[in-house]
Amino acid sequence: MATVRELLRSGDDLPVESARRDAEILLGHCLGQSRSWLYTWPEREVSAAQAEHYLQLLAERRRGQPIAYLVGEREFWSLPLVVNQHTLIPRPETETLVEWALELRLPDTARALDLGTGSGAIALALAVERPAWRVSAVDASEEALAVARLNAERLQQERVHFARSDWYQALAGQRFHLLVSNPPYIDADDPHLEQGDVRFEPRPALVAAARGLEDLAQLAAGAPAQLYPGGWLLLEHGCSQGEEVRQLLRDSGFGDISTRSDLAGLERITGGRLRAE
Repeated sequence: MATVRELLRSGDDLPVESARRDAEILLGHCLGQSRSWLYTWPEREVSAAQAEHYLQLLAERRRGQPIAYLVGEREFWSLPLVVNQHTLIPRPETETLVEWALELRLPDTARALDLGTGSGAIALALAVERPAWRVSAVDASEEALAVARLNAERLQQERVHFARSDWYQALAGQRFHLLVSNPPYIDADDPHLEQGDVRFEPRPALVAAARGLEDLAQLAAGAPAQLYPGGWLLLEHGCSQGEEVRQLLRDSGFGDISTRSDLAGLERITGGRLRAE
């Protein structure tokens, strides 16, 4: 039987900069152990079944499959979230949206809605941080909603309400104090779609028409009918779309419009407050 050290070395040829880290994550996943454990017990022999599973995952990683899909989990806002091919992989830049939402001066029992929730990352982060808020989340994909509901159950956040809706389609008559969304915003011809993890993520959750602006425009235009006066809309977008999204919000009757950058200094989240009539 192979040892932990030998199996880790078998991942050194992974075609990524993080080859050793990826091998550690995959082997730790197969063994149910932490990465530090692997170096505490490098001579520990691994069963044939576990070694075979690990080598299969290495082969998938060599073909480009994202680590998050291979282990079925990704951390977001310190929350362990189940992910699969029906959901986007939560990314650190989206935490900027959560941070902004939590800074807003909203009612103690504010109603918040996450549009296009995917794995439920944003909605669940808000629910954990603001237990008194009434958090809802929608997605057009039943498969994604199944993942989001599973995450809510695992995190004991069953009070978050999930429903199927194509943006605002199933929400007639409902109003919220806060709308948040990480919608599709990539142009169909963007070369980044053929690079890295994005190649394996669901295209409908990534790509939008009109140079990536169609869904952002729908969300901005429909938001006033779903917000209480003075309510907020926060939208994640591409790093070159800031000015266009700010204009979309101005055209839809929002004020106090601004854009926040991610940790790389790129414009990433634009938000505004609905003007009181």
